[in-house]
Amino acid sequence: MKERIDELEQWGADVIFGRAKGFRATVARILMLGLSGIFRIIVQCRIALYRNGWKPREFLGVQVISIGNLTVGGTGKTPVVELLAKALRDRGRFVAILSRGYKSRKLDRHQKWDGIGKKRIPGHLMPKVVSTGSAILLDSKFAGDEPFMLAKNLDGVAVLVDKDRVKAARFAVRELAAETLMLDDGMQYLDLAHSIDIVLIDSRSPYGTGALLPRGTLREPPGNLRRASYILITKCDGTSNAELITRMRKVNPTAAIIECAHRPIHLENLYSQEREDLNFLEGKWVGAISAIAVPENFERSLSDLGAKVEIKRRFSDHHRFNRRDVDDFMQRCVERDMDLIVTTEKDAVRFPQPTEINVPIYFLRIEVRILTNETAWEDLVNRLCNPAPVLDSLLRNAGAFRV
Repeated sequence: MKERIDELEQWGADVIFGRAKGFRATVARILMLGLSGIFRIIVQCRIALYRNGWKPREFLGVQVISIGNLTVGGTGKTPVVELLAKALRDRGRFVAILSRGYKSRKLDRHQKWDGIGKKRIPGHLMPKVVSTGSAILLDSKFAGDEPFMLAKNLDGVAVLVDKDRVKAARFAVRELAAETLMLDDGMQYLDLAHSIDIVLIDSRSPYGTGALLPRGTLREPPGNLRRASYILITKCDGTSNAELITRMRKVNPTAAIIECAHRPIHLENLYSQEREDLNFLEGKWVGAISAIAVPENFERSLSDLGAKVEIKRRFSDHHRFNRRDVDDFMQRCVERDMDLIVTTEKDAVRFPQPTEINVPIYFLRIEVRILTNETAWEDLVNRLCNPAPVLDSLLRNAGAFRV
């Protein structure tokens, strides 16, 4: 049953991205297009409710930075969250990252927490505490891919998971004494008032497929970019983004626009943690396996590094690999005499160990580098790390919508 659901989910993604062909796919696209019109009305009405104060937002008296996007997946959000959290941590701020924990499993039993004054907080009133900043308490199965990856890479930063991120925010402030809250994938989460909205736009596909869900990958119309305080153009490859910036300026003339690149820095063996320089891929025959929103970008990056990507296996986004998935792919790579298998860092956190490791398995570690307008990035970090002169104005304007 689970395999059937995964196959259907993957087919749906192929329909949206235009990879699926034939009569069924065409009919599905027509039906989805009609639903997209209804979705647009719902989205805009919901935003109007918050903007006009008819639906309340929570103000907690601390900085709340939302990092999100207009589209579903593929903008490289997690490395940006990691970069900003590191910058704030290294400047002395105690940060808590609040995530929805997409496709994470419910806990088998509630976590225990002795709160302030040793008063135990009932488990059902707690978010899932992935990391307190000093200890990781949950694995990727219960935390979700991105929250676990962030917890693993960010010592000194708390990571909490709950669909109700107001509950998670209250816990972070009251129990962990968090000074700064970061909403991972928070643009559409409006119950908690935002101090600053950072919106990511993929340079290669700024507005996804151009249509709203479910026909396309847009969560909101492009015009809603007006809510952004900062716009990060991600995955820049050296080509000019002048035309894209001009289009965005017509919608949002005031947000700082920063261009950045998501660049691989090394390969890391999944099981031995041995690292290899990127030139290790040059001329190697590679099997690429992934379960991400846009696998083409990952596979292209391997080819750009000189790998001969001979075998590709794509699963639906956030698919939880089982041993059979890995063993079958391993066997294919053995039969085709592959030199190594490469997956993404996000996939690596839920990658089970195969029965036999006949081909070494690595993940590609990606980091973000600011390319242009580094002054705006430093200004953002300074504003958040030295809040005393500006905190009052930040909080007064928290969640204010640009119209």
